[in-house]
Amino acid sequence: MQKLLSPLHLSAILLLAGLLVTAGCSSMRFPGVYRIDVGQGNLITEEMLDKLRVGMTPRQVEYVMGSPMITDTFHPDRWDYFYSLETGKGIHVENQLTLYFEGERLARIDTNDYKDPDKLRDDLMQQMGLTPAPTIEPSAEAPEPEAGQDLDNDL
Repeated sequence: MQKLLSPLHLSAILLLAGLLVTAGCSSMRFPGVYRIDVGQGNLITEEMLDKLRVGMTPRQVEYVMGSPMITDTFHPDRWDYFYSLETGKGIHVENQLTLYFEGERLARIDTNDYKDPDKLRDDLMQQMGLTPAPTIEPSAEAPEPEAGQDLDNDL
């Protein structure tokens, strides 16, 4: 009787089957299984960005922003603040801010890949298929009552 599979073919098939099984574990989503939202990195707020000033020392920047997420040994004068959120449903949003130092002073703030938290939230909601909630702009102070107007009678 002729052999159907040589040992070489059998080992290749087993190797391929093993790769398929292990590769599928991370990407398969089983129905009914709860997956948590995973946020990683530095959450960058508008208040933090407003406090940054060119000319600050690295200690001052670290006080305002916290430690950078990525410290590159080949570019020690570049600090990357990165935030990533992946929901349990597989939706992914990212935010990044890069700071450049020259001579122990903050020289440049790169906001090309930065999104303010409201835009980040809207991006996440759009990917989820929801309509983003309108942002409420802070209004100016309430108008002063006219002279002689009694506010208690309006109630």
